Amino acid sequence: MKSLYCHTPLLLSHPLSKLVGCQIYLKFEALQPSGSFKDRGVGALCLHYAKQRVNGFISSSGGNAGLAVAYASKALGIPAKVIIPQITPSFMMQKLQAEDVEVIVEGENWDAADILARELASKLNFAYIPPFNHPVIWQGYVSLIEELEQDKVKPDAIIVSVGGGGLLSGLIQGLHKIKWQEVAMITAETSGTASLAKAVKAHKRIKLDKIDSIAVTLGAKQICQQAFDWTQKHPVFAQTVSDKEAVHACLRFADDHHLLVEPACGAALAVVYEKRDIIKQFQNIVVIVCGGSGVNLALLKEWQQKFGL
Repeated sequence: MKSLYCHTPLLLSHPLSKLVGCQIYLKFEALQPSGSFKDRGVGALCLHYAKQRVNGFISSSGGNAGLAVAYASKALGIPAKVIIPQITPSFMMQKLQAEDVEVIVEGENWDAADILARELASKLNFAYIPPFNHPVIWQGYVSLIEELEQDKVKPDAIIVSVGGGGLLSGLIQGLHKIKWQEVAMITAETSGTASLAKAVKAHKRIKLDKIDSIAVTLGAKQICQQAFDWTQKHPVFAQTVSDKEAVHACLRFADDHHLLVEPACGAALAVVYEKRDIIKQFQNIVVIVCGGSGVNLALLKEWQQKFGL
């Protein structure tokens, strides 16, 4: 059965390297078929269930995970339903519908949509595809580290945005698999989504009361247990940025590298653009450019005006 992701480019960024005085490499996961890194992890889980001949897939995401399920559905010829909350932008609904999946709007937030998704999965014998919390999903992200090894770039640190912690879990799993345990992880969250940063500080998982950020695809109130466990046995440096800094990074990145990314991805880029002190410890850094499905020119201009950028 064919892979649902591609080996993405790894490029040395001259503008960012000059800005911070070290080598900054960009791993362009925004160039995956559905527009984000989710094709690796979510795609792996869809393939896993396809081999079991399930009746279909169900996702509860109006963001990158939902689009990855929609892409997998079309590629594998297996029907899918994507349950999205009412807050999902209309252009994201249109993207999902363009992949010929059934889109159902349910509830004011992801939690409400997820309840329906689980109920329908059980009733219809569809495979429930969570956004981040599954071992097969984590395993899917190991391939990203393997590509760094194939491309002969061993970084001192990797900068990655964190929502629920699935990508972080898979990246660290990959580092340990190829015996790069000393490679540090620098995590990025907006201040209104910082469930990992707060967990690291408290030495236990923390559940946020609410998500208060325009970076909605980072909007997990609590990181998965696997991600927290890794923070206890691998070098992880948690960083937070403001929504304004994340948007500013998106705008600067569009100028520097001619690619639109959403604020969830902008959070990782902002760690570099804002020249955070943590960067000074390292000479070779890879930034995971995780995706840009939740953005278009109109939204980017709206955010630019909102923050006076």
